[in-house]
Amino acid sequence: MPEKLPPDQDVAAQQLAEELRDAIEGELLEMVQLLQQADPASLFGATEFTIRDLALQIAAKAYQQRLAQKKMATTPPA
Repeated sequence: MPEKLPPDQDVAAQQLAEELRDAIEGELLEMVQLLQQADPASLFGATEFTIRDLALQIAAKAYQQRLAQKKMATTPPA
């Protein structure tokens, strides 16, 4: 577990988490539905690769959200 963030970073982290929850809702639901439908024998192979692909999509959205947050926090050069 990472160390506790300073208050200003903690607020930014909470905001980022909230935005990310909204952004990944579709992927997360698809992942859960896929896991619910799969019988234990089919959890690996094609199902596993689909789950990994969805997880990578979620990670990509996390990076996109963080980079968008970073861009908004800077001011244009004078």
